[in-house]
Parts: sequence; structure tokens; C-alpha cells
Amino acid sequence: MKSTSSEYDIYAVFGNPVAHSLSPLMHQAALDHTGQKAFYVPFCVTALREAVQGIRGLNIRGVSVTLPFKTAVMEFLDEIDQGARRIGAVNTIWNDQGRLKGFNTDWNGFVFALKKHTEIRGKKFVVLGAGGAARGIVYGLIREGGEPILVNRTASKAEALAREFGCAFAEEPGIEMVGADGLINTTPLGMSPRTEDTPWEGDDLHRFKVVMDIIYNPLETRLLKEARSAGCRTVSGLEMFIHQGAEQFKLWTGLEAPVAIMRQVVMDKLDANDPH
Repeated sequence: MKSTSSEYDIYAVFGNPVAHSLSPLMHQAALDHTGQKAFYVPFCVTALREAVQGIRGLNIRGVSVTLPFKTAVMEFLDEIDQGARRIGAVNTIWNDQGRLKGFNTDWNGFVFALKKHTEIRGKKFVVLGAGGAARGIVYGLIREGGEPILVNRTASKAEALAREFGCAFAEEPGIEMVGADGLINTTPLGMSPRTEDTPWEGDDLHRFKVVMDIIYNPLETRLLKEARSAGCRTVSGLEMFIHQGAEQFKLWTGLEAPVAIMRQVVMDKLDANDPH
């Protein structure tokens, strides 16, 4: 009789902290629904090099990479997809018979989510933040023919990222003078439990046709509530999260992801955690 380890494929998420991640819930539902004999487990990583070596040693089939390892993990992989290399971050590892390949599906998830609500080509988008998340957003916007305008509280970071990607930046004090079709928050401001925080203190959200927040917990951040009240179309980070996961699932298994199932289990969990 075969051992459990050889009968079942293993998938994982690497992060620190990782207990809050909804990836195990989402991916396990997808694996179960498609009849895969597989487990998806969270690992709180304290030694990244050793953890990556463990992918081969334990024959882990695929890994989601979350904070704070998306950039640092790149040096330990055998091959990195062109998009991930340009973004400078990997959120997905595929173990192809011992060869570890890195991808970035965050930008795919972002583009899919935003295009459900607005055309990107030829439109200008103010992007709040200049960290790792902003890099994937800017890459996705440019790839789809959009024009990002970077804004960050530390203006030098926005300027440096804008120079790297060949796009515009604006200083925060003069942001009210910038004309744009949309606003995208890539900062953690407004994330649970600090749900009263917002990256946009002005009362002029009405000038944007669409406002997106990549945060998905809570489903509607203060920024999105105020944008909806101002008459904007709003886009939650939930769709980006679901579709980056769907792209991961397809890379690992070769199967189309059961997106509706993945969305439902995440929404059920978020609704159960909502104190309101």
C-alpha cells in the first residue's frame, strides 16, 4: 500500500506571518472541487533559503509566496518568468520535476479585476504607493496600454519607481491638480483591523470614474465606501486575489480554476469574520 505522502500532492504558501492567509482555504477548495488528491498547507518561513530547498526535498508541487519574501525568493529559483523579472517580484513557484520556476500572477489578477469595470487602454490612473504591490500594478497598467501616475508619501520612492518603469509621478501635496480616470490604492491603509484608515483624505473622489483598492479584508474599505458615495464605480481587492489564485492553480495543475467556488469560500470566510 502506498504511503499518504506519495498518493497526495502538496502545495503551500510561504510567508511570515501566514496565519491570516486565505490562500489555503481558497486553493484547497479548488483542489477538492476538481478532484485533485492534494493538500495545500501554510508555512511560516523563518529561513527562506532552506524553505526553498525544502520544495525539492519534500516534492512540493507549487508554492504561493507572500510577504515579505516576494523579492528575496528570486535569487533561490532556477528560472524566472519575464514578467516576474520585470516586476521584480515572484508570488508563484512551480516545481517542474525539480526545477523551480518563478512567476508573478498578481498583475494578471489585477488586470482581470479592473477590466471588468473599465477600459484600461488610453486611460490615466493615479496609483497610491510605491512598494512591491505597486510594481505589479504599474506593470499591468503599462502592459494594457494605461498610463500610471505614481503618488507616495515618500516622494523619492514614487520618483524612483516611475523612472524605472518610464511613467509619471506626482507629489502628494499637488495631487489635486492631477487629472486621471481612476484611482488605485496599493498601500495597506484601511486593511483590517485598522479599517478607519484611508490613503485618500480629500473630498474630491468624485473626479475619478473608478476607484480600486487591492485590499480585500474588509471587502469594502473606507476608501471604497467613500468612493461609492461619491458616485464612482468601485473595485474590491477580492477579485484580484481570486484571479491571481486562479492563475496559480492553472500553472500548477494545467486545469481551469473553479473561480466561482474559490470566490464563494473566501467571501463566506470574510462574512463570518465581519463584526458588523
